[in-house]
Parts: sequence; structure tokens; C-alpha cells
Amino acid sequence: MNIYIVQPGDSVDSIAASQNVSVEALTYDNQIYPPYRLAVGQALYIRGGSPPEDRIPLYVFGYAYPFIDPDNLDETLPFLTDLYVFSYGITLEGDLVPPQSPDDWMIDRALEAGVRPVLTLTPFGPDGRFNNSLVTNLVHNPQIQQRLMWNLGRTMQEKRFGGLDIDFEYILADDRQAYADFVKRTTQIMNQFGYQVTVALAPKTSAGQVGLLYEGVDYRLLGEAANRVLLMTYEWGYTYGPPMAVAPINMVRKVVDYAITEIPLYKISLGIPNYGYDWPLPYERGVTRAETVSNLEAIQIAIENGAEIQFDEEAMSPFFRYWKFGIQHEVWFEDVRSYKAKFDLIKEYGLTGAGYWQIMQFFRANWLVLSQMFEARKVGD
Repeated sequence: MNIYIVQPGDSVDSIAASQNVSVEALTYDNQIYPPYRLAVGQALYIRGGSPPEDRIPLYVFGYAYPFIDPDNLDETLPFLTDLYVFSYGITLEGDLVPPQSPDDWMIDRALEAGVRPVLTLTPFGPDGRFNNSLVTNLVHNPQIQQRLMWNLGRTMQEKRFGGLDIDFEYILADDRQAYADFVKRTTQIMNQFGYQVTVALAPKTSAGQVGLLYEGVDYRLLGEAANRVLLMTYEWGYTYGPPMAVAPINMVRKVVDYAITEIPLYKISLGIPNYGYDWPLPYERGVTRAETVSNLEAIQIAIENGAEIQFDEEAMSPFFRYWKFGIQHEVWFEDVRSYKAKFDLIKEYGLTGAGYWQIMQFFRANWLVLSQMFEARKVGD
């Protein structure tokens, strides 16, 4: 495996010749389509030989909505251990709210591919946003929890889910202990029926970190309560925030440094983003809104606007600026370099998992880099 950075004057033919790969392999691996245009600074995956036999086993999963493109899902499944179906909500009474689109078809395809489907549980309110009132109501009421467990068990059996992911965010500080107790109780019940329970954790860098996203999340208690945890190490750059990398590796490292002091290594999965953002400039807090773009869309924007892609060595993330209709934009996204940096961090710390938010857009080069460094565990391994 090699990574090549496009230089001025390069073409797919000249790069393929210089790297001793076929044009077909280069364009297929990097999803380069006719007329085969490139952006200066674009990072390309260059395939080598077969993956080494001593690859480290890794628990790999990705979140997906039921409206994911079927071909995209089929191409992604071979690289996954689990497929996290997003998502099932809850009512004040403890009933489940299924996804708006049918999910049976994606569960079928996951099982056919030897991938375990996992039910993702979220406390979404009627507006589609995380609702901490639903969390408070649930974690302090044993009767509602009992009803929820019954509904979860029935749904998981009927739908053939193989595990449960608890993705609660914006938990109130006063609910910190009760939430951890709820996760522990849920894990104990689910484990009796052979279901693994994962809990998603906001990216904290210290126990006393302030803010609504962090104060109700106790790494030690939740790490003890669940079978596995996902560190949601992304969204430093976000829709309403200032332009910056979505998952700067220097900040990701700080989260991992703290997490391993509270949670056993064998339980930790690193969160990995599969998207970027395009901000109009100048940025004005409360006014500016970034547009979400896929990694391939970001590259096309650079190509169409003649922008040269830069690389931030501290954040280990690509970015560029361009002008359109008199407005300057700044784009941050992920490429093979930024993904490899995250995979290197997983190896460095000895983490055992990687979880993608989300897999709705297929970025082949990411999976090829991953498969050169790790071997996705399969259920039962």
C-alpha cells in the first residue's frame, strides 16, 4: 500500500505508470470516473500486494439509515463486523418508535453477508432531535424501563437483531448515575439472551469536562456497565461551528488518552467520520451554516473550482478554500491520509474497534486502507 499526492500536470495515466499500477486499478480504488479529472493535492490510494497475514483483528461497524443505497450497503458489508441500524426511538411510556423507513431488507442483507445487525436506541423527540427529558423520564422510572426491555426483547427477536447500541446524548448532569445504572441493568438483561450492548460516549478529555454534551456521561461507570463503548471522536468541526477538521487527530488523541484511564482497552472502539463540511466565509457564530459533503463530493468541489487541496499536519486532515458566486468557502473532509492516521492511532493504543458515523456514502479507499491494516472480526470470533 502507498499513498500518492497529485502534483500539477499529473494524469491518471502518468500516476499509474509512475506507481506501477494499472489505470483500471487506480481509478477503481479511488472512485475516479470519466473524464478522470484530478485535484492538485488529492491523496490517492495505491494498491500493493495482498493484505499481510498478520493483520490485527478489529471490531468494525458502521451506522446506517434504512434508506441507504442497496449497492452501497452491499459494497460495505464485507468490511464490517456489525451493522448499526439507525435508529429506534422511545416514547414516554417505554414503547419503541421504529425507523421511518422499513429496515427488514438491510437486516436480511447483513445476515446474508455474515454481519450482525444491531438495533440502535435513541431518545429522539418529535422534532427528530435528542431529547434529554425522555432520558430523565426513562432512567428514573423502573416500570418504564421494564416496559422498554420487553419491547426491545420482542423487537430484537422478531427482527433478528444480534445486539443493542445505546446512543443517548445531552444527558443531564443530575442523570449521570441513573443513566449508568440503566445501561448496566440493560446490559445484564441483554447478555442473558446473548445480545452484546454498546454505549456511545461523547468525546470527553477529562472527568470534570463541563457542557451539556459531557456532564451526564461518566466514562468509568459506563465503561463498567456496557460490553463495549464507542468514543464519538468527531464533530469538532460541525454544522454551526467555525471551519475546522471534523476529527482532528490531536484532539482525538486527547480523548483516547483520557478514555484509557477509565475504560479497559478491550472495550474501546474509536469513532470515525465518513463525511466533511463546506463552510461559507466569513464565519459568523449563530449565522453561518456549513453544508455536509461526502469525501468524494469534497474532491469534486475542489476539481470544479480549481482549488488545491492542502493538508493540516497537526489535525492530519485535508482542507481547501475556493470562491463561488463571490463567496469564499472552506472545506474540511477525510481522505486516505486522515484515515490512516486514525488507524495508526488504533494500533498505537491497542484499541479493539472502529465505528463509522456513518456509511451512507461509499468511500472505497478508506476500506482498502483499513483492510490492509486490520482484519474485520466476524460474529463469534
